[in-house]
Amino acid sequence: MKLEQRLHQGITDLGLDLPPSAEPKLLQYLQLLAKWNQAYNLTAVRDPEEMVIRHLLDSLAVLPFVQGPRVLDVGTGAGLPGIPLAVARPDLAFTLLDANAKKTRFVTQAVGELALENVEVVHSRAENYRPSQKFDTLVSRAFASIADMLEFTRHLCAPHARILAMKGVFPQEELAAVATEYAAEVVALKVPGLQADRHLAILTRRL
Repeated sequence: MKLEQRLHQGITDLGLDLPPSAEPKLLQYLQLLAKWNQAYNLTAVRDPEEMVIRHLLDSLAVLPFVQGPRVLDVGTGAGLPGIPLAVARPDLAFTLLDANAKKTRFVTQAVGELALENVEVVHSRAENYRPSQKFDTLVSRAFASIADMLEFTRHLCAPHARILAMKGVFPQEELAAVATEYAAEVVALKVPGLQADRHLAILTRRL
């Protein structure tokens, strides 16, 4: 199946209604990622069709749980899930944060080439980042344990913030280590074409 077809079918299967410009931009991002990956080793996934599933569709699967107007992708790496989410929701403001300079250089290049005016890229550790405004949603795909993520990002959360931790198998042990001040819900995600468990832990601070 062609990449365009795989992506379009996957977005349809996820039940998402994206802007007309989204699919071409997502494929352009994939091309950039594949190109830079040869020199910078940004991701272990090499096959473009696997990238559609494991990177684009996996990222987009959490879109229904993102609330704005300000969203922070903590430990964005090569721009995941932040870039696909920002392409899908041009009405929200995204900040993509990572401590790895090589990766933020790529993300900055990708954001420029895709002309994503709703994205800011920040090279910093989460615990050292001090933005002028806090965030409504924090999302992370491979950043840290849930408890560590909550600790490192506490100062970045608006009072009503939703923290989204993308995980593989059900994160039972990680949830057991979460402080009681947080309410937690776990949703099983179905990523089209992915034969592996995916779960989303959704955490909010008890007010």
